[in-house]
Amino acid sequence: MTYTHITMDELVMIESYYHQSIPVAKIATYLNRTRTPINTVIKFFKVGHTAFEYYLRYKENKKQCGRQKAILPHEQQLYIKEKVAEGWTPDVISGRKEMTIDCSVRTLYRQFKEKIFDEATRPMKGKRKPNGHQERRGKQPYKRNVSERIIDYPTFKEEFGPIEGDTIVGVRHKSAVITLVEILLKAIITLKPQGRKVCDI
Repeated sequence: MTYTHITMDELVMIESYYHQSIPVAKIATYLNRTRTPINTVIKFFKVGHTAFEYYLRYKENKKQCGRQKAILPHEQQLYIKEKVAEGWTPDVISGRKEMTIDCSVRTLYRQFKEKIFDEATRPMKGKRKPNGHQERRGKQPYKRNVSERIIDYPTFKEEFGPIEGDTIVGVRHKSAVITLVEILLKAIITLKPQGRKVCDI
């Protein structure tokens, strides 16, 4: 059974039962709890303290629970700021061998949210799509899937002519290149926005 901490209402009830000299076993039955935590509270009362003082001590001790916040060394912080300024994302920075980061990728992203690092300096300016996001812009209603190509053109890998296209977007979306690859000869055609074309075979 999952243990739950004693609430302030229960502390007041235990204090009342204690002053009425009710045995611990009966108090445990009344509160539907084990005897151990009730004994601990009653020992605190026997010294002369009150239920409210016990609750204040509990709140103070609870601040020490949980994992402490990760504080990165100064040289690691400088390294992260330098790489982010170059357009690197936190997950890429955390995985490099040239500098070991003493925290996980999740913790590093959390430090940006906690303003330890400037979130506006990240490549996406701190704006990330939520998990499971589906892009709905620019969807073609009657588009065909690439998996259908083998059905309509079973010999496309053995004939000259079919090409595959892709787009490479530059840093901060300031430039873009279209790549066309001929399937049979593996010839690569790159198209730049200015209209220049370079053919590499």
